[in-house]
Amino acid sequence: METLSISRFESPIGPLRVVSSEKGLAFLELPHQNGRGLAGWMKSHAPDAKLLDRRASNDAVIDQILEYTEARRRVFEIDLDLRATPFQRAVYALVAKIPYGQTLAYCDIAEALGQPKAVRAVGAANGANPIPLVIPCHRVIARGGALQGYAGGLELKARLLVMEGAVPVREPAQERLF
Repeated sequence: METLSISRFESPIGPLRVVSSEKGLAFLELPHQNGRGLAGWMKSHAPDAKLLDRRASNDAVIDQILEYTEARRRVFEIDLDLRATPFQRAVYALVAKIPYGQTLAYCDIAEALGQPKAVRAVGAANGANPIPLVIPCHRVIARGGALQGYAGGLELKARLLVMEGAVPVREPAQERLF
């Protein structure tokens, strides 16, 4: 039976939870995360695993995530245990290359994969990202610049992009960020 380390901690963006295996970070749960969350991820990717609350096992991961949420880190240097389909892995590999402070459209990723009609599939893969922030799916936006879909909600997506300088600070009278 696999044993996974789980830790919950407070960050500037709210409470976060990380799950790591011996290989590396496997799951990161955002505050107010919609979708299947940890239970859904466990059912699909670690159905027989045992979760142990072991903060020390996750200290390096937690430190880097806190540095990122405090705008003190731009690149993560942690091992990952990415449990995903081959298509999702291909999407995540491209998303992981989007530099801090920049964005790409879903259609750009589909085209880079050589599958320009797979825009919705790219969106679905992005939405299933088990390691947001580290694999920066918040940097993927609609072609026209609109923010679409994010496990932590569009408000958090906008906040992260503003923190990174990828979009201007939102004025109260604006309905869009661009």
